[in-house]
Amino acid sequence: MADQIVITEKSSQAKDVRTAVGSRYGTILPAEGHLFELLEPEDVVPAWKRWSPILLRPDGLYGTRPATGGNKTPKLKAIREALRSAKTVWLATDCDREGQLIGQEILEHYKYRGKVMRVLFTAQDSQTIRDAFSRAKPNGDYSRLYAAAVARQQADQIYNLSLTRTATVILGQGAPGVIGVGRVKTPTLAIVCARELEIRDFVPIAYFEVVATAQVAAGEFQMRHAPRERIIQRELAETVVNAAQDFSGPLGVRVEDKRQGPPKLHDLPSLQKFCASRFGWTAAKTLDIAQELYDGQGKKIITYPRAEVRYLPESLIADVPKIVAGLQAGRSFSAIPVPTPPVIRKGISGSFSDKALEGASHHAVIPNVNTVNDLGNTWTRLSNDEKRLFDVIARAFLAAVMPDFRYRQTTASLDVAGFPFTATGRQPIELGWRAAFPDWKPADEKTADANLLPVMRDGEIGKLERPTIEAKETRPPPRYNEGTLIEAMQNAWRFVDDETLRDRLKEAKGIGTPATRADIIGGLKRQDFLIADGKNIVPTATGLRLFGVLKQADPALVDPGVTAQMECLLDDVVVGKQQLVGAIDAVCAVAQRIIGKLKAGLPDNQPPFVASGTAATSVTKATKPGKRRPKNSPGGPAAKTTTAAKRSRKSAATTAAQTNTPLRIPYGNKELAQKLGARYGAGGWYAPPDVDLAAFRDQGWL
Repeated sequence: MADQIVITEKSSQAKDVRTAVGSRYGTILPAEGHLFELLEPEDVVPAWKRWSPILLRPDGLYGTRPATGGNKTPKLKAIREALRSAKTVWLATDCDREGQLIGQEILEHYKYRGKVMRVLFTAQDSQTIRDAFSRAKPNGDYSRLYAAAVARQQADQIYNLSLTRTATVILGQGAPGVIGVGRVKTPTLAIVCARELEIRDFVPIAYFEVVATAQVAAGEFQMRHAPRERIIQRELAETVVNAAQDFSGPLGVRVEDKRQGPPKLHDLPSLQKFCASRFGWTAAKTLDIAQELYDGQGKKIITYPRAEVRYLPESLIADVPKIVAGLQAGRSFSAIPVPTPPVIRKGISGSFSDKALEGASHHAVIPNVNTVNDLGNTWTRLSNDEKRLFDVIARAFLAAVMPDFRYRQTTASLDVAGFPFTATGRQPIELGWRAAFPDWKPADEKTADANLLPVMRDGEIGKLERPTIEAKETRPPPRYNEGTLIEAMQNAWRFVDDETLRDRLKEAKGIGTPATRADIIGGLKRQDFLIADGKNIVPTATGLRLFGVLKQADPALVDPGVTAQMECLLDDVVVGKQQLVGAIDAVCAVAQRIIGKLKAGLPDNQPPFVASGTAATSVTKATKPGKRRPKNSPGGPAAKTTTAAKRSRKSAATTAAQTNTPLRIPYGNKELAQKLGARYGAGGWYAPPDVDLAAFRDQGWL
């Protein structure tokens, strides 16, 4: 057996590593994503098999067990056998927190005590992989990254399952289905639901604006009345029009030369937002295409795509000329006038900043320096969508190393009997980075304010003509598309009212991670809580009802700000500001408080939440993927009746309903309930008239 092995995250990654380094570092063995999963609560504490409103936190941490499905079992077996003789393990999984967990959890489960080296690469071509092996560091250097992954995994298991069971038992009141609560999924649903309700409740307000044509010696231009507050009375607008008619007066003219730096480089959230707006892509589609450009066979033309920082390390400055030359060798980018040498901007306001990357495991998404020279050959192998996404990434990189956009801004103002009128014009002096986007025009330049104004001097007399009133209405906020929803998740601080807390959360990364946000949205759609409406994403009736029930029970359940605070604590583990157990303690404290509030009682008129269709499944991991709920559980096949059977028993049910006693049987207690004489019908659990109710009263089920 080999005394060295390399563990990769998947088979395609193993193939790339094998191509790059051969067997120099030992046998190369692929995982298949996570080869381990956490134990279920009942595996740790048998009494937890019965669902009840408690915090499912074990002594210590949840243990792990081998995951099933796909080819996980044979791949794990191969790794396990190789570990018996291996003296050195090279972990070559993805360079982020999840990649660290995927590799190291195998070693922890089997208590491997040999030498472990961590190989981190942000592109998957052979040269990058060889360089990464030569720069490998002891795995212990990444202990905080692993601790952060474990803290998140453990906290999510405890929070999600504890609150799912509590909500199902208390809010469901024995009705079929599971009320799923997820630390990230539930507030994500809440973001969309709150926006939808805001739109539905929106009452437009009519208002009026006044515009007029200004005449000066060199020509004419449009000026607009600029009141401090909107004019909502037409009579006042008419007063402004009357004052402006044929008014002449000295213009205040200010001319300024200004400059604007390029936009930030792309990370995954910004790519998902851009592609949703420009191409109508889902977040998952953008990620899938980016992943193919990163590690697809014969491609590998971008760096690691699951980034959530928009900066590059300063060590990559040396690669800039090579990337620029490689891009400009092709027709698509050859006309973009990148200067020689390129413009390098350091620091938080620029593109290259080591400080901005502190605590981050990977940098912004850019073209791969080691494959860009062969882009001409690779281009023919790309699909149209892959070309579109690469074009977005490449132009952003080129723009980042081009000069500022320089322009001359002219502002004209006129006091019309106390009513201020203004106009602003912008004249380009040097396109700079804007030349990388010849077909793009920012929103603020699509308005009249961006028009080029005639040459005029300060104090010159201007005369207003043809003043008119424009009737307008306030508009509701727009619905989210998948890109703007991910942006809202990333900027969850905006949902926090406390100013001090808002400032702190601005430094955090929102709710969810780049690798999970698309899956979270997709899961809510599969479970019939969200649906696509054109490019937009809207809640279903079931999703809105679940949001309403959870918000009434405890607003913290659906508050993105609460989840953002928990995310901040979990992220602090990476940079050493928080210990693993301390982060889990903080999340458990939030869960325990919510459980206590739910147990304190519901309003007397609170009906049970009954999910419909696919929404009857959990919003989170209430049951393991691939496992069905027991056939004799509420909501399972035994609880269903055919339409014909319902019709045949309709009259009997009507009579029985007058004497049956409704019961609230918590999920997981069917066998005991039936032993006590309970029955389950179309209206839910009940006790027939001949059954003693004392036992149900003792259980609190009446």
